[in-house]
Amino acid sequence: MQHLKYLSAYPNTLQDKVRRLIAQQQLGPYLDARYPKRHAVQSDRALYQYCTDLKNEFLRVAPAIDKVCYDSKLDVLRHALGLHTAISRVQGGRLKAKKEIRVASLFKDTAPEFLRMIIVHELAHLKESEHNKAFYRLCELMQPGYHQIEFDLRLYLTHRDLIRTKVE
Repeated sequence: MQHLKYLSAYPNTLQDKVRRLIAQQQLGPYLDARYPKRHAVQSDRALYQYCTDLKNEFLRVAPAIDKVCYDSKLDVLRHALGLHTAISRVQGGRLKAKKEIRVASLFKDTAPEFLRMIIVHELAHLKESEHNKAFYRLCELMQPGYHQIEFDLRLYLTHRDLIRTKVE
């Protein structure tokens, strides 16, 4: 039985369905049919603008974001897809907190829905620090169908790992 590390929190019945898709070599075609397009947000500057536009649309009163960038080390070192940080620095006699969002570089070549889901998730942390009901309600508000896209993103990561292990 194949271990599905990205889907381990899901029910066994759902994991079994995914295993069948993998055995029938249908996981890739399923994802390609469901998410045929790739986004055009390729630079850090474009990612910052994309993130700022979403923040301004849904979280106008949240603190400003100082930096948004793709991070090639993120998925390898921290086992994360996106990361939000508040870095506190002393400037003069005051303490200033800078908000940063980093997105794993592997999302440069994915469906626009996946990039949006990662950004929405990190933006929601500006208002809700914990993964609680309020957090997921906010995610769903900013991206309807958030939970399905998150699940499909986990399928994508599973498929990506399968392809990488076949090549190695």
